[in-house]
Amino acid sequence: MKINKLIEMSKVQLEDELSSYQDSLLNLKFQKSLQQLEDSSQLSKTRRSIAQIKTILNNFDIKRKTNQDNIK
Repeated sequence: MKINKLIEMSKVQLEDELSSYQDSLLNLKFQKSLQQLEDSSQLSKTRRSIAQIKTILNNFDIKRKTNQDNIK
């Protein structure tokens, strides 16, 4: 998924998307272990998407924390 689309998503949508990609990664690993995986590049693409989503979620948390610190 494009990074611009991820940035525009809400936190709940990102968490749902993260869960979906993690399930997909698990399935890809099973397919690889059973030698049924046709496109091995899907593993790295899925890992990359998971990392991007986690980075954006981390940025949400950092912004929230800095906003709370500024209020106090």
